[in-house]
Amino acid sequence: MKIRLIQNLVAVGFAFGLSALPAADTKNILFLAGKPSHGPAQHEHNAGVQLLGKCLKESGLPLEVKFYLNAEWPSAEDLAKADTIVMYADGGPGHPALQDDHLAQLGKEMKRGAGFVCLHYAVETPVTPGGPEFVDWLGGYFEPNWSVNPHWEADFKELPQHPISNGVKPFSTTDEWYFHMRFREGMKGVTPILTAIAPDSTMSRKDGPHEGNPTVREEVKNKVPQHTAWAVQRDDGGRGFGFTGGHFHMGWGQNDQRKLVLNAIVWSAKGEVPADGVKSSVTEDDLKANLDPKPGQGLPKKK
Repeated sequence: MKIRLIQNLVAVGFAFGLSALPAADTKNILFLAGKPSHGPAQHEHNAGVQLLGKCLKESGLPLEVKFYLNAEWPSAEDLAKADTIVMYADGGPGHPALQDDHLAQLGKEMKRGAGFVCLHYAVETPVTPGGPEFVDWLGGYFEPNWSVNPHWEADFKELPQHPISNGVKPFSTTDEWYFHMRFREGMKGVTPILTAIAPDSTMSRKDGPHEGNPTVREEVKNKVPQHTAWAVQRDDGGRGFGFTGGHFHMGWGQNDQRKLVLNAIVWSAKGEVPADGVKSSVTEDDLKANLDPKPGQGLPKKK
């Protein structure tokens, strides 16, 4: 009886031009990459977003992926369609989000609940403009003269129970892991995802806008855990994710680091993260693909 009822419902659906099964809820991922920056295999924004996008396309999940490279700003139509906006670019005063009226455009999409993901230097803006918006949209940001950017080996011994952590094992990598971020007051809505104890060597530089300050020195001295990646659930229904690693392009070859960021992108788009995380694999050729033509990069010269 049940089988015949289902068959009848399907037949009625086709008779009225309806699909027999509901279409998958496809999520639109919009990647915004910055211009070439730093030395070979560092700050590879264009190659990085294309590598992460390739992994998402091959994941089998219902995702649509689109790229804007070399700091090209997306059309209003693509911004409006995005379930999440992923920025991987140099930050500070030259942050792509701070040019022209881009901050206002992003604000419009955040109000409707779009996700927001910033990778590495893209988490940094001046205190204003940018700081208040990033605290709201992302949950926290790199604040000059408060946050620091040393190179160090971070050992992430534990991960929280969160969809972003699905299938991710504790790992350790050397990167330019920023820490002592400026988070929302009381960490409202913010969940730390990657946390480690910064070694004393991270405070080897003199005080400066990125190098150190009395407050962070005291925390490192006292072994206060430092958050290098975090998620936020916003009041507008949107989700944000900040990830301070990603200085070295080859870091995307680390399976757990890559899976964590892929999970976060899907989560920020309000997609369902698989219980064992977003599956992906990259080869050495994948890591060499789309690198910026920098001196010393070892790429063949263009004719």
